[in-house]
Amino acid sequence: MMINMKAVLILLLVVSGSILNAAPAKFELDASHSQVVFSYNHLGFSTTTGMFSGFEGQIIFDEDDPAASSVTVSMPVMSMFTGWEARDGHFMSDDFFNTSADDMISFSSTDIEITGENAANITGDLSMNGVIKSVTLATTLNNAAPYPFGSKAGTPTLGFDATTTLLRSDFDLGAFAPAVSDAVEVFISIEALQAE
Repeated sequence: MMINMKAVLILLLVVSGSILNAAPAKFELDASHSQVVFSYNHLGFSTTTGMFSGFEGQIIFDEDDPAASSVTVSMPVMSMFTGWEARDGHFMSDDFFNTSADDMISFSSTDIEITGENAANITGDLSMNGVIKSVTLATTLNNAAPYPFGSKAGTPTLGFDATTTLLRSDFDLGAFAPAVSDAVEVFISIEALQAE
């Protein structure tokens, strides 16, 4: 069978052109599969862990130019859970957040630096406890594929993990430091599905 090289070249040009001209796509966070987990040292004896949930947010993903993508995320402060009700209540008190049900933590990217095939440093403004600071998230793209089953089957989906270290004192949350560590290790894992 003879292969028509001219036809193959035309097809390749059409396909590559459609990819190169693909518009950035909007992905919405899946709150049921997204978490922020944090940990800190307690008096040199143990590591205490907690998490936030209840995400809202979106990723504008530019496949052609990933550095031009963007991320915005928010979550309610009162979604914090550490597994100990009295400690959760203390975190919401005047010593720390002094919060109400409407208070949110938010992150909005300002720069994305591609650092590897599936890795990037995402820098953005973190707003927490009335303070806004620039932070950088070391981020890994775990997967970019159609969702495999159920009502979401076939929907383009992204999955990311990210890490950073925050200082509580940067956000006026530094009570009891350094006995309770000022540094808080943060691990983030999110799924996001392409919006309809």
